[in-house]
Amino acid sequence: MPQQVAPGLISWASDIEPGTIEQAARAARLPFVPSHVALMPDAHVGMGATVGSVIPTQGAIIPSAVGVDIGCGMVATETTLTAADLPDSLAALMPLVEQRIPAGVGKGHDDPRVDAALSQVGTPHTSLTGKQESTTIAQFGTLGSGNHFVEVCLDERDHVWTVLHSGSRGIGNQLATRHIGEAKKLMKQYFITLEDPDLAYLVQGTPQFTAYIEDMLWAQRYAMASRARMAEVLVASLFEIVGHGSALRTINAHHNFTQQERHHGRDMWITRKGAIKAASGDEGIIPGSMGTRSYIVTGLGNPVSYNSCSHGAGRRMSRTRARAELTAASLTEAMGGRTWNADRAGTLVDEHPQAYKDIDAVMEDQKDLVTVQHTLRQVFNYKG
Repeated sequence: MPQQVAPGLISWASDIEPGTIEQAARAARLPFVPSHVALMPDAHVGMGATVGSVIPTQGAIIPSAVGVDIGCGMVATETTLTAADLPDSLAALMPLVEQRIPAGVGKGHDDPRVDAALSQVGTPHTSLTGKQESTTIAQFGTLGSGNHFVEVCLDERDHVWTVLHSGSRGIGNQLATRHIGEAKKLMKQYFITLEDPDLAYLVQGTPQFTAYIEDMLWAQRYAMASRARMAEVLVASLFEIVGHGSALRTINAHHNFTQQERHHGRDMWITRKGAIKAASGDEGIIPGSMGTRSYIVTGLGNPVSYNSCSHGAGRRMSRTRARAELTAASLTEAMGGRTWNADRAGTLVDEHPQAYKDIDAVMEDQKDLVTVQHTLRQVFNYKG
């Protein structure tokens, strides 16, 4: 159940660091935040603003609260396959995924089908350089790095799902960085002092605000379409290995985004940084970590959370701390019999399950935000 943990700050997290509360409270004290900031059960300290926070604003937006991976989110596809249809090992799927869904910093591909998919996205407000345009095309339908991943999972009925996590890649980062910098320059220009410089904001009605909104919405469309493309490629690759199968439904949802919504009698911008929209009937995906469960959920439309819920388990260790305290051997043990990038265990230690909060505790904390449709367990994991 939610608790008020500071003035203007309501939290669903039973496991939360004091630094997280302090960071979120700084955002809640901004003069254009007309109502409380909501902290999801997976909340933890982030760059600029708290990951797992929902921030309502009127008349202004904080670009760093959306973050640099604009439109990052999840896509999951339920298939007609069951566990009995899968081969004893999905090792043959790994090279197909590695080839068809390139992953890693700056990685791209030359898929000729990208142009048709990108034509539906439109163009951003900011004029792109030739290099940026080329990168935008090359990275469309690619995974990225960090905690972005591809999975094949089984639900409690042994039905097969594919799950994928990705965002707006390099172009989203570049656009966000540009607007965050612009907001900081405006703070200096107008002698506005903030508790945290990363909370620099843009005022509605200004050219800078309009430019950011248009670029941000474009990056969200880009990320959504890119995930949809990868989901199609992933499912087709799985069916190629199995020899048959079809898709039943696909769920595609952002968890780093902002949009205008009406809550508590006010029209506001609702910024979800590491949170998904969970209005009544909304479907969403809440992943755990490598070696743990994930969940397909339906939103309950809790007004106190601004119709939101967590976007995952949430980190309990920084990447630096995880690399210092955890080992490749314990990660290998945690991954059990799954097909995964075992040859890269040493470089994936910062994604160790122990670096994340307990996903089951996170789900318990938000029983008033979502109901669980299906519980997924991984049989295949590919990390960016």
